[in-house]
Amino acid sequence: MTQPRTISPLHRLVSVRHLGLALGVLVWALPASLPAQAAKVEDRIVAVVNRDLIMLSELKRDLLADQERLRKLYKGEELDRRLKAAEATAITKMIERKLQLQAATNKGVEVSDQEVVQAVEELKKQGEKIERGDQAATRSVKEQLLLMRVVDREVRGVIMVGDTEIKRYYQEHQDRFAYPEEYQLSQILIKARNEDEVSIARGRAEALLAALKQGESFDELALRFSDGANASKGGRLGLVRQGELLPAIEQAVAGLPVGGTTGIVETSEGFHIVRVDDKSQRQFRPFDQVKQEIQSLVFQQKTEDQYQTWMADLKNKAFIEIKF
Repeated sequence: MTQPRTISPLHRLVSVRHLGLALGVLVWALPASLPAQAAKVEDRIVAVVNRDLIMLSELKRDLLADQERLRKLYKGEELDRRLKAAEATAITKMIERKLQLQAATNKGVEVSDQEVVQAVEELKKQGEKIERGDQAATRSVKEQLLLMRVVDREVRGVIMVGDTEIKRYYQEHQDRFAYPEEYQLSQILIKARNEDEVSIARGRAEALLAALKQGESFDELALRFSDGANASKGGRLGLVRQGELLPAIEQAVAGLPVGGTTGIVETSEGFHIVRVDDKSQRQFRPFDQVKQEIQSLVFQQKTEDQYQTWMADLKNKAFIEIKF
């Protein structure tokens, strides 16, 4: 059984921004200051989470940035709807944060003062303005570290990824590891010189397609009638890889066998008739080449699942009351 050597933080693991200590990078958002008007609002309890309280002032502080952003983008009923949704999301995240911090306490997870000092110094190096003796900022940094540590212990620390799982993922998701297909193509391209000639150009393309169906030579028709740059070569485009073609053409040739010809494909360049002269057999990146990549993918998915299970268990065992 193996684990990836490097683990990227999950977007949903904690309801705060992560401090990436393992990478030597700290990401930090200092609490936004409440405007004077909000500070004057009488504080009250908005939620109870076991022994902890969430106050209105905390909720307003967490909501401030989102509210400002939404007010710039929306008005009227749509603004009211989005503000209510943002409030519900914020209170949910705050409840989850309280539960995670309580779990850290219950499990004896600790962060030393020295670790907090080091984290604060790292943040300062990254340009964060944290004043000496700012206890609120120091407390927030400590909480961030606690959240990371308890998630590492209760979620990431219990995840294992075995070779059997990695091989199964490879077999079930082979399309993900396919090399781009390669084609040898030829085309007849009919262009319209202006908008008034679009219907005329389409008619010419339809006549040529009908001639091909009657057994006329593709190369000869391309040589005589194609407006493409490769007309003198019988319309041969040479080797083309998947992803290099215009989307409409790529879709049209994808299922064709060697020797197959598309119908009329309209693009911004004009009207195309494309023949598949040859195509490479589909190949896949070797298992050994993608093993580490798959291991990380499986680990991430299992960690997401474990986090959701852990979070649901914390909520089920908790006393939670929202007072709105």
